Amino acid sequence: MNIAMIFAGGSGVRMGSGIPKQFLEINGKPILVHTVTLFQYHPMIDKIYISTIEDYIPYVENLVQEFHLTKVAKVIAGGETAQDSIYNCLMTGAAENPEDSIVLLHDGVRPCVSYDVITRNIESVKKHGTAITCTPCYETILLSKDHYHVDAVPYRKETYAAQAPQSFYLKDIIAAHDKIRATPNRYENMVDACTIYTTLGQKVHMIPGNRGNIKVTTPEDVYIFRAMLQYQENEQAFGMGQTNGMRSKINAFVRKKDEPEDE
Repeated sequence: MNIAMIFAGGSGVRMGSGIPKQFLEINGKPILVHTVTLFQYHPMIDKIYISTIEDYIPYVENLVQEFHLTKVAKVIAGGETAQDSIYNCLMTGAAENPEDSIVLLHDGVRPCVSYDVITRNIESVKKHGTAITCTPCYETILLSKDHYHVDAVPYRKETYAAQAPQSFYLKDIIAAHDKIRATPNRYENMVDACTIYTTLGQKVHMIPGNRGNIKVTTPEDVYIFRAMLQYQENEQAFGMGQTNGMRSKINAFVRKKDEPEDE
């Protein structure tokens, strides 16, 4: 069982739009729908859970129906922090699925992850037990404790930017969360699952992500996302690139849905 867990609990403060950024409509669909659709039509994904702000659960459930996101098993309320929301989702998944299921943890505002990256996440968990999507840093990274002075400059060839999905066996990521939750500081400074694992001294396996896998957080990111959608539409119009693969997967999904059931 391969399960995508999509987290859409942000308030959108940095966007300054007045509504949570995951619900901003781009090309007629909320960003969250763009994101979930990528997993909906990936043939290796069996089920999807969405965690969101509790007051928005009815709205998200309506989106699931409106856009025929049939793999969505449940929309659940988030927690006090982002990691609490993830834990809630994991526990819901554990109650309804085998413990050796593979879970792909993904941001609701990362609507451009490629199909190949999703596939590589699943394959990496099967082979290594973990998958952290990342890309090499092409800019110089600076470390500063006071935010005014440079304390260190890591060797650029050794720096990477972590993205999502971040993927694990369901029982393993729950065990890691339980250990962190039992500490006095709980999720303090725990920005993602990779941080949790490395804090516990556990190794995680890196896989290459696609550089267009942006996290839509600021108004500038919205413009970038719109440009990427325009690029994809041009690919469709001229029959180029990865869109051909996406189209064949969608057509296969439609054919499967239209096949008559056995008597």
